[in-house]
Amino acid sequence: MAAVETVYHGNVAVVRLANKPANAIGRELVADLSAALGDARHKAGAMVLCGGTKFFSIGIDLPFLLTLERREMADFWDSFTGLCYDLYAVEIPVVCALAGHAVAGGNILALSADFRFGSRGKNRIGLNEIKLGVPVPGPADLILRQVVGDRVATRMMYEGNFLSFEEAETVGLIDELHPADSVEKRAVEKAALLASFEQKAFSVIKNGRVDEVRNRHLETVREKNERFLDCWFTEPVRQKLSEAAKKF
Repeated sequence: MAAVETVYHGNVAVVRLANKPANAIGRELVADLSAALGDARHKAGAMVLCGGTKFFSIGIDLPFLLTLERREMADFWDSFTGLCYDLYAVEIPVVCALAGHAVAGGNILALSADFRFGSRGKNRIGLNEIKLGVPVPGPADLILRQVVGDRVATRMMYEGNFLSFEEAETVGLIDELHPADSVEKRAVEKAALLASFEQKAFSVIKNGRVDEVRNRHLETVREKNERFLDCWFTEPVRQKLSEAAKKF
């Protein structure tokens, strides 16, 4: 069964993470989401990214990834960070509908969208990488600072705490909150509105937004990915990651 499912609503591709139970991000999900993004780019005017009602995504698949040797993990990490950048930079508008928790890698996928709509309730979002001993991936660091500003981003990444969706809306990480049973519907409506505009004009405007992050990402991605791997393969960090993996 595919880790990602796509349904078209008119000119909007609704792409759903479907790697049950918590949409852990592993090789298959990255490959399937990359393919779905490529299809949406050519077949749709906009895209909505959504997940489950308990978890949008719990983050990267720690139980599986901890079994990989450095070369294998490097290949995965290159693919994941490349996907996040591609999702951020794709020429069509992307709206993320968050009906469940979006933590760590899940937050990073959501962050790569143009807009994030969240459900009201007890859901959490955030980047806890520092508590596990690894840095936030390069593209996410750059995008987060653009979205919420340097001081908020610094606090989020230095402290590694999760925010309620209400707190995330206050700092600008989530754009709108809606009842759980309508958040995806509202995201599709937003995507359809954006898709109705002249695509060439939208592409120029989006590229203006993406340019600074693109340039810095392309300059530093190899170095930052190697630094991440250096942290990942130290013994104290492996112990922390192994403890976190028990929650999957």
